[in-house]
Amino acid sequence: MIQTKTVKATIDGQPVEVPYGTSILDAARQAFIKIPTLCKHQDLPATAACGLCIVKLQGSGKLPRACATPLEDGMEIVTQDHELTEIRRSVIELILSNHPNECLSCGRNGNCELQSLAADFGIRQDVIKRTVRDLPCDNSNGSIVLDFRKCIKCGRCVTVCQEVQNVWALSFLERGINTRMAPAGDITLAESPCIKCGQCAAHCPTGAIVERDDVSIVWDALADPDKYCTVQIAPSVRVALGEEFGYPPGTNLTKKIYAFMRRLGFKAVFDTNFSADLTIVEEASEFVERFVHGKGELPLITSCCPSWTDFMEKKHYDFIDNFSTAKSPQQMLGVMAKTYFAKKNKIDPAKVYQVSIMPCTAKKYELERTDEMMASGFHDVDVVLTTRELARLIKQSGIDFKALPDEDADSILGEYSGAGTIFGATGGVMEAALRTAYFYVTGENLTGKAIDFESVRGLQGVKEGTIDIKGTKVRVAVAHGLGNVEAVLNKVRAAREKGEELPYHFIEVMACPGGCIGGGGQPYGVSDEVRRQRIAGLYADDRDCAVRFSHENPEIKRIYAEFLEKPLSHRAHELLHTNYTPRPLYKN
Repeated sequence: MIQTKTVKATIDGQPVEVPYGTSILDAARQAFIKIPTLCKHQDLPATAACGLCIVKLQGSGKLPRACATPLEDGMEIVTQDHELTEIRRSVIELILSNHPNECLSCGRNGNCELQSLAADFGIRQDVIKRTVRDLPCDNSNGSIVLDFRKCIKCGRCVTVCQEVQNVWALSFLERGINTRMAPAGDITLAESPCIKCGQCAAHCPTGAIVERDDVSIVWDALADPDKYCTVQIAPSVRVALGEEFGYPPGTNLTKKIYAFMRRLGFKAVFDTNFSADLTIVEEASEFVERFVHGKGELPLITSCCPSWTDFMEKKHYDFIDNFSTAKSPQQMLGVMAKTYFAKKNKIDPAKVYQVSIMPCTAKKYELERTDEMMASGFHDVDVVLTTRELARLIKQSGIDFKALPDEDADSILGEYSGAGTIFGATGGVMEAALRTAYFYVTGENLTGKAIDFESVRGLQGVKEGTIDIKGTKVRVAVAHGLGNVEAVLNKVRAAREKGEELPYHFIEVMACPGGCIGGGGQPYGVSDEVRRQRIAGLYADDRDCAVRFSHENPEIKRIYAEFLEKPLSHRAHELLHTNYTPRPLYKN
């Protein structure tokens, strides 16, 4: 048995024993001792940038930073006393001296880590003269907004962009007091390699990086009598929204969200889970065409994540022929709302206004892929709100969200299977597609525990597995967090160069750690524990669904019978599929 070395010490008189290499900060948390910090995030390595987490070490005159100092045997640590409190207050006052006093109009008002610490330490006035650099906001990329004046130089955004996502759109420029966060090369965010994933915004402790707020656009649309407003809700929104209203992560509020949307004035309430089923039917059919009939390149790579497609077109465009041409569930539902739904209900499609509630800032960018996303003759989707924006919409509405009764989605474009709901978790797209691909190959549905593909579940950065389809082995890989995808693709490249058998037949990629449940537009405070709880909420919904296969969804069967004819039909290709093209890493 492998023994894990542990270290023993005391923190504020409390004995602790933790694995070797554990930081003082993490050891203190295990002892239920809170050490304040601004720069450290659970997802990211320590930078020791802010200096708030200093502690005292018995027998030493130094004040080590708890986030970056490993606990050692015999340490006697003090985390709280009058001197430490005063030093921390001074650090916060120094940070505030370079920070604009605009809390009331800031996108993070009420949910800002700097604001909370200033309140905790009783800072009520400027002690140090405030000097804020006059730097313009960067609104260039249409999904997220950079307000450089509010940056506290914690380094979280740079670390997640470079080390977790491998995008390298953000960096630090200049030195000393003039150090600032900006796109590399001091260009605009739109000109940079940014893929709009929003992980920088999700990890920023202040209002320096936020999503573009489109809530007012939705209010205007609802007030316009010439618009027939419809709405769709993505899988992962339902298990994360509740965090904004005091519910535990993973609480499924699907039917309460439906009720709110109707009360707000939407004329039709759809569910993106339905179009996730539609995506799976098309994508699984595409996989069978390639894998069984040899019609197309292998491995097939999923394409429902717009940050990933943007990244692929910029850095991995040698895999364009491997990409599934199936549109994302968001776009499929949009085009179905403006064709099938409008036709059945005798509504002028020009008046159908589709609002999409997504966990993702990049879904705003997806709407800009105009040539590919106007198959109905109109924009498939008109506006996207993130989960955080939906929470603001609810709070502005005056509707008591928590008191609302449960309601169902509309019968057209609203019914979904368990396979549709797990789309929001890393590995969920792969699992859903394999359930349907198995049926298309064998003519039989999986039963019992075989329905659950455990090998593609969990938060490992790369998950691999081999699926047995009646004696035929299908090798699959799942990568989430774009820093993990290169290793997977390089395995395929190496096999191609050597003329060897491909390591995988099917690959799923999601840009954000955890998949859509960890999207850049989800409620703040994400960590792996929160991700696990959100994922558990989706898999519970899957287990509770009467139908757990996308191809068995009665509404999916009906839409093919009445409108699309069959998977991969000419009409399905026209409406539900798209194409990709190489794009420059940097825009001129």
